[in-house]
Formats: sequence, structure tokens, C-alpha cells
Amino acid sequence: MALDAAKVRVAVTGAVYSGPSSAAAPTSATSTVPATYNDLGYISEDGVVEAYDEDVQDIQAWQGGAIVRTLISSSKATLAFTMIETKASVLEMYHKGSTVESLGPNGYKIDVKLPNVVRKKIILDVLDGDTHTRIYVPDGEVTERGEITYINDETISYPVTLTCYPVNDVVLTKFSDDVNWSYS
Repeated sequence: MALDAAKVRVAVTGAVYSGPSSAAAPTSATSTVPATYNDLGYISEDGVVEAYDEDVQDIQAWQGGAIVRTLISSSKATLAFTMIETKASVLEMYHKGSTVESLGPNGYKIDVKLPNVVRKKIILDVLDGDTHTRIYVPDGEVTERGEITYINDETISYPVTLTCYPVNDVVLTKFSDDVNWSYS
């Protein structure tokens, strides 16, 4: 077994972008993010969590009670993160279906509506020095929202979980410019 410390990655920094369902897809780990995507700004120190939830059913044989097969009855991929900047793209992501309206020199307003289905394309850039990993979600929706807390010793934050829906059996695509990868 060959150990290679050059293949150990750390998510030192990065960015999360949201775009409309009509936005173009990225083409590589370092291609320019299309202008139709909005940078969601600072994400909390907890970073972004990529998770998979699968329901499985074990098939048990009569002979000896051995498990002979496992069926996946459902599978769900999610990205969860907490946005800590208060700006239009964040408020509209959190309050899905609501739109921020500029009031010019008087700031802005948002009429928070009952949530609607708002599908988005998401780009997550993860940087480790000069190594870039990009996760692209071609069809995602905020399906869980955490609480917004207003307190004097914490940031106002907007926690969300985004469900990744399949497009041609692909729930997300991972790009990397890492030249140190291999199958060994």
C-alpha cells in the first residue's frame, strides 16, 4: 500500500454561487463562473456539508438467514450550509419565492411570502492552495431552512439544506484540477 500525503485535501476556503435554472453549467474546476450566478458571500465556519441519505432494504435468505442482497429504495443528496452575509441573493435563497426590492437610499425591503418551489443551479468552489474542486448541482432546491436568530453576540445567519435532484441520473458533478490523483 502506497501512502501519499500530496493527495490529502483540506477545504481551506471557497464560495457558493446560486443561479437560475436557465444558467449555464461550468465546464471545469477553474472555468469562469457565469455572470448569471450570484455569490452567496460568507459561509459560516462550519463550511458546506455534502450528505447522502439512502433507504435500503436487506434481502434475507431462508437458508441460514444470510443477507444476499440489498435494495436501495430511495436516495437523496444534499448540500447544507449557513450563509452569514445579509444581502439580496442570500435573502432570496432563504426566503424562496420572495424578492428583494431596492428602496434606493432608504435600503431595501423584502415581502416574505409563503415558500414556493424555486429550483436553482448551484456551484460550490472548494480551494486548497492551488488545487480547485468544483461541485456543480444542475437542479437544486432549498428544502430545509434553519432558524434565524437575532441576538447581540452572534451573526444573523441563514441556514439552509439544498436537495440535489437528478438530471439524466446525475445529482451533481465534481470537477478538479488536481494533478496528483490516481486510482492507486
